[in-house]
Amino acid sequence: GYPLFGLPPTRVGGIHSHRERIAEGGIAMPCPHYEIVIVKRSDGRSAVRAAAYQSRSNLFSERDNKHYAYSSKQHVLHSEVMLPPRAPPEFADREKLWNSAENIETQKNAQLARRIIAALPIEVPREQYVQLVRDYCQEQFVSKGMVADFAIHEPHDSSPNPHVHILLTLRGFDENGKWLPKCRKEYVLNENGERVMLPSGEWKTKRVNTNDWNEQSNAEKWRQGWADIQNKYYYKELHFLYIDYYHNYPNIC
Repeated sequence: GYPLFGLPPTRVGGIHSHRERIAEGGIAMPCPHYEIVIVKRSDGRSAVRAAAYQSRSNLFSERDNKHYAYSSKQHVLHSEVMLPPRAPPEFADREKLWNSAENIETQKNAQLARRIIAALPIEVPREQYVQLVRDYCQEQFVSKGMVADFAIHEPHDSSPNPHVHILLTLRGFDENGKWLPKCRKEYVLNENGERVMLPSGEWKTKRVNTNDWNEQSNAEKWRQGWADIQNKYYYKELHFLYIDYYHNYPNIC
């Protein structure tokens, strides 16, 4: 069968400008599954529960006052919490991390976390999966100030389907390790740089995000980054294979 979802590879006749290191005649692979979802309280979701599920562990949710137990489930090759420099060291404990992330959010429609599920390449040795995911999370998320809690799943069924779950924080940290607000208010200024007064007598303000992590353009950057890091590991093992991010198949990317 063909690698990655049973789809035939596409043989390319020349060097792609965005893959100059791939030799002529290399085989382009379609972009594998990559899904991004926001964990929202309004959907009845819990970041603690999501963390317990993906790590196959038992975690207590302070907000829900209940344990989420998934340790009976199997197929977790590795799980890990990666912290940016400003994050409190105790957040390496995912129960403390996600309870804190939930408790800081007071609104009933709050966004609690960002969840990514991405397919891992079966052509790369499984022993390299952990470092591959670490490299990806460090470059795309942790270096930007996010905490990345990831778990690699390797189901043992008739068709191999290794994949990684990545749970990301939505707030940054200040120099004291405290959660930063997601947004702040700024005065709206007129063309003369002066504050604008409303009919009520109050100054007109606007909300400004304190980070750009919710920008829609990030989705494409992160997907491209996932293709790039896989190509790096493909190149170590199989010089003739690479992910062609620009070669899409229906229902794959």
